[in-house]
Amino acid sequence: MASTSTNKQPMLIDRVLHVVVDLAGATVNPGAGIEVGGTNTAAPLIDSTSGDGAIIEDIYCYSRGTDYTINLYISSASDYLRPQQGIYIGSFKSGAVAGARAEYTDMPRILAPVPRVGDEPTFRALYVPKGRAVWAAVVQQSANDTATDAPLIGAQGGFY
Repeated sequence: MASTSTNKQPMLIDRVLHVVVDLAGATVNPGAGIEVGGTNTAAPLIDSTSGDGAIIEDIYCYSRGTDYTINLYISSASDYLRPQQGIYIGSFKSGAVAGARAEYTDMPRILAPVPRVGDEPTFRALYVPKGRAVWAAVVQQSANDTATDAPLIGAQGGFY
């Protein structure tokens, strides 16, 4: 295996990661903004709290016909998304047509080399360190919205 001039090894993926979670009923308060808020029913998407860390290359969703905003959070807890432990990391819209696919395109840029030059000569991915979990929830459209038709959300990447 090659190493850099400072004798650091490249990050290698040990296991493939692909999960899909049903966000039906997984909600956050519409007035919370980017804050977690006290009462939520967010769903864990990636759990690296007790296992390996992960790198996520793609986060996507398939709509059930209602246009929801999906909020993503990173937390040190895997049992409940607490306001003291959860931090907002981004959001994206699911789309209003049943079966429509949408992607979270605002992941951070990474340092991996780029094989070609184009409009954006950097890769994007979400690094999830060991001891952290990624949570997802739809923003309620009203105070009584139970989000029974919330989208399916998926993530693809690998554990390292």
